[in-house]
Amino acid sequence: MTAPTAPALLPNPKDVRDLIEGLIGKDVTVGTGEPISLNDKPAVAVYVDPQLNTTALTLVDVPLAAWCAGAFALLPKGGLEDAIDEGELSDMHLEVLYEVVNVMAALFNGGGITHSKLYKLYAPGEALPGDIAGLAAAFNRIDLTVDVAGYGKGSLSIVLAH
Repeated sequence: MTAPTAPALLPNPKDVRDLIEGLIGKDVTVGTGEPISLNDKPAVAVYVDPQLNTTALTLVDVPLAAWCAGAFALLPKGGLEDAIDEGELSDMHLEVLYEVVNVMAALFNGGGITHSKLYKLYAPGEALPGDIAGLAAAFNRIDLTVDVAGYGKGSLSIVLAH
């Protein structure tokens, strides 16, 4: 018999900073931010438990998505600025962002916590299912500003489904 597991807790800003900084290999500053609205057309990562119940979302605005992709893949800043100006990420940017949000699943896992894994990454502006769109506005969340050294600043919101 296995012990019952509990739902994940919201990560603190230091945990988010440490995870992103360790992943992309650049200094990262994390502070309190404003909630990301779906009107801002963020990338939305959906995490699920082993029964495919949604456990959490991360919403990443286009600037932060571009900066993380650039820092992780060592891309020049100029092309990233163009992507931000156009509000769209290239397939390569999305592939790198997928790796970043996949590793972010670690924020929702630990001893005694129901295991979560990345289920899907919705690109900025991609239509979301109604339940995911509704959850994006939920109140069990943390909203952060993330500044990637040498690149720039963007926003990240983490929303738990319980």
